[in-house]
Amino acid sequence: MRARTLADLSAPLMTLRLLCVEFGHLPAPTVEVSTIYPERLELTFHDDFAAFEMWREALNIAPEGVVHRVQVGGQTNVLRVHATYAGAALMLTGYARVPATEPVLAGSGVGS
Repeated sequence: MRARTLADLSAPLMTLRLLCVEFGHLPAPTVEVSTIYPERLELTFHDDFAAFEMWREALNIAPEGVVHRVQVGGQTNVLRVHATYAGAALMLTGYARVPATEPVLAGSGVGS
């Protein structure tokens, strides 16, 4: 297999450029372009589902496509959605901590 060139990443890089022009006012994500998946542009949002949702709505991605998971032993919520935008496979991922729950004391009457 030949080594990838920067030109091999042109689809996600051009998409990133377009996103910067059209949506430069939105919160900045962590951006990843990889030679492993040369057609993919990944936008990741840490501790901020609001930013994830702003981007999903701006890109007109249906909420029904969003997959929710919990990881790190139930401590982290993850939202992920895949779409195609301007010729690139786009993956949006959002991470947020699962809110701590208040312990319920025995005999407190909760749930009775």
